[in-house]
Amino acid sequence: MCKPSQHRKRIRHFDDPRHVRELTFSCYQRRPLLCDDERRTLLAESINRAVDRYDYRLTAFVFMPDHVHLLVYPLPNASEISSLLWAIKRPFSYRVKKLLESNRDPLLEELTIRTRPGGTSFRFWQEGPGYDRNLVSPESVQSAIEYIHRNPVRRGFCQRTVEWPWSSARYYELGERSEPSTFPKIEPIPAEWLTDGGVHVT
Repeated sequence: MCKPSQHRKRIRHFDDPRHVRELTFSCYQRRPLLCDDERRTLLAESINRAVDRYDYRLTAFVFMPDHVHLLVYPLPNASEISSLLWAIKRPFSYRVKKLLESNRDPLLEELTIRTRPGGTSFRFWQEGPGYDRNLVSPESVQSAIEYIHRNPVRRGFCQRTVEWPWSSARYYELGERSEPSTFPKIEPIPAEWLTDGGVHVT
């Protein structure tokens, strides 16, 4: 059984346009809510819309049953990272809620919590911004990609990173450049970012 984890309520974001960002956010109470392909497809669609709208690109990802890791980099006119996170999580949560309602799924009641006398709120994601790290060197970027891809192996879901279907591991390790249409769109970090003009050592 998954145990709820401790989350910091406030995270200071550093929106430096030269930095790659490692983002992690968890399902409500660390429940394994990303446990079926329909929800994972909805999340992929939400990520694709959000990165396009707020001028980011996704360079690596993994969907775990109870949390998500994303590695993104900003385009020149990118919005704040908090806007990107909101645009991923909020619309996705709304679509899942409507799906649960249409299926009369009992999970809907479990994820609907009381917020104040007479008020309720649907919670798919754990409260708070999750984990956010600025990556400032080529080595840290490569390390983050490897860490993201090894998540399913560490959890015992598979023996090799490429065996986990919901990650960008096959893209990087097997050279599969055409992701399934249900996946988030992957764009490797441009070569010029891996110099002092982009991702840099501080």
